[in-house]
Amino acid sequence: MYIYDHKDHQLVSERVAQFSRQTQRYLDGSLSEEQFLPLRLQNGLYVQRQAPMLRIAVPYGMLSARQLRKLAQITRTYDKGYCHITTRQNIQLNWPRIEDVPQILAELAEVEMHAIQTSGNCIRNVTSDQFAGTAQDELIDPRPYCELVRQWSTLHPEFAFLPRKFKIAISGASSDRAAIRFHDIGLQIRHSDAPGQAGETGFEVIVGGGLGRTPVIGTTIREFLPEKYLLSYLCAILRVYNQQGRRDNKYKARIKILLRAMGTEAFSAAVEKEWQSIKDSYSPLLPAEIQKAKSYFSAPDYEPVDTWLVQQQLQEASQRQPEFGRWVERNVRSHRVSGYCAVTLSLKPTGVAPGDLTDRQLEAIADLAEQFSFGEVRTTHQQNVVLGDVKKSELFSLWQKLQTYGFATANISTMTDIVCCPGGDYCALANAKSIPVADAIQRKFDDMDYVYDLGELTLNISGCMNACAHHHIGHIGILGVDKKGEEFYQVTLGGHNGSRGRDAAIGKVLGPAFSREDIPTVVESILEFYVETRSPEEAFIDVVNRVGVAAFKERVYAAA
Repeated sequence: MYIYDHKDHQLVSERVAQFSRQTQRYLDGSLSEEQFLPLRLQNGLYVQRQAPMLRIAVPYGMLSARQLRKLAQITRTYDKGYCHITTRQNIQLNWPRIEDVPQILAELAEVEMHAIQTSGNCIRNVTSDQFAGTAQDELIDPRPYCELVRQWSTLHPEFAFLPRKFKIAISGASSDRAAIRFHDIGLQIRHSDAPGQAGETGFEVIVGGGLGRTPVIGTTIREFLPEKYLLSYLCAILRVYNQQGRRDNKYKARIKILLRAMGTEAFSAAVEKEWQSIKDSYSPLLPAEIQKAKSYFSAPDYEPVDTWLVQQQLQEASQRQPEFGRWVERNVRSHRVSGYCAVTLSLKPTGVAPGDLTDRQLEAIADLAEQFSFGEVRTTHQQNVVLGDVKKSELFSLWQKLQTYGFATANISTMTDIVCCPGGDYCALANAKSIPVADAIQRKFDDMDYVYDLGELTLNISGCMNACAHHHIGHIGILGVDKKGEEFYQVTLGGHNGSRGRDAAIGKVLGPAFSREDIPTVVESILEFYVETRSPEEAFIDVVNRVGVAAFKERVYAAA
């Protein structure tokens, strides 16, 4: 993974010192709340419903064992002993004191971490595929490009105060696991087949995606951009947005609104004009720079594995222990290197808020990473954790340890692998609580044989229209809404992030909202109709697309 150089250390340490002075001025009254607001936001500090919240950057989801141990120590010392993984691969502390935040940032800097630009109207944390570097369907590892964009965008003076927050995601695989079509800019790594460019590495550039109050699927504005022009082209897009994006209404300030107002053709022309004006003077990404970035993500020292023997051993272990077999089927993913696999640690046992990790669990994951996965882990968009490079011969030993720490729930990509924002229990923006709804659904569907029979199914719950849990792209989406001071929940069906060869789609509203108490029964009705309607092996999302949301609506409201 990327290792800081002296410039990184200097930048982060100076930022920590600067924010320490700013915080002290705020606490002693010489900075007003209004003056302190943009300063704290660009250092990841929010003020939530119950207490401040600090969002810590985890670039493209990569964490080392050393960083995990530091996070454990910080949550134990400055918080309530746990943290939360977000859908954009970051880490959140929900109970720090404002006066402690400068010290927290100083301690994070010791292990090459920070909270810079995790909030505010700036370029946020760059995200990617949690299986980057290991996936069999990967064309090129996207992490070096994520790192180059991170370095370019961090404290970029021209883009420090954009009309609204700005998010970039990069994918290098044929299956989109980073939801790039729902970001302000999504980049899909490709090889050109054009004459004179055949085999050249570059990007499909997708702009104007997003969720929130106005969910939009991004639009491709350039089919192929040579990799050397990546930063200059990003600069051109951001300049057009920075100059022409609305600043009078925050609900209409995202780039997706600008692109829609201008039209794709006019927006693309404006970007092209700006790019042509800077293209020759803007330093291109040289092969040496790209190679240097790639060198930080070189393959670990994989060992030769007798794959036939290992496969036989796994089959025998699965027959002896069916629970182990179910876990391998659900939580273990094939690897590009024969004899290895990627393992997802489920953070979704019933009774635990999705994505929450205690200090002791953080330390346990650090130990597991060192023993089984070259000392590295990845956070996921589904609020789980991945050990990316596990030897298949060690899977049974790993599974036994995961049971001890509560990470062995065999539910990845099932309906109980719920994606859920903190909701009204924490967030000041939320209209309704999310965590109790997730808990009620998990308890309702505690028969795992039934859950497995349903097949792949994503269920996302957001507490408000900001859509932090990406409810719009859940196969089943649940949104908390306010009705005259009462909490209600709107249900959507048919959302999809564009992975596994399916087109990206935004879920359609089922109908009038339901009470919290009704939601588990509503989900039950939806699933019963799916089971009755499907053909053999037909996935939930395919049934929704085939029969339409209206058919589900008729069933659900007739039963309500």
